[in-house]
Amino acid sequence: MQKPKLSQLILAFAIAGTVVPAHALTQDELVAKLQAAGYAEVRDVKSTAEGITAKAMKNGKPVRLVIDSSGQVKEQH
Repeated sequence: MQKPKLSQLILAFAIAGTVVPAHALTQDELVAKLQAAGYAEVRDVKSTAEGITAKAMKNGKPVRLVIDSSGQVKEQH
């Protein structure tokens, strides 16, 4: 059974300078993209008014991530 799309938002990610084509990602795909970008322990992925939010670790420090509708990932410490 396929997991539902994460709030049917269109996400694009810039990873290592390469833009991934925009398409709706499942939660598992989103976590995999964040992990590929250097984030660990990605959890609490939620759809909010500001975009998709998640908690993760980067360089041993906790960060809050906000992924907007254009796919940009912003860190909030």
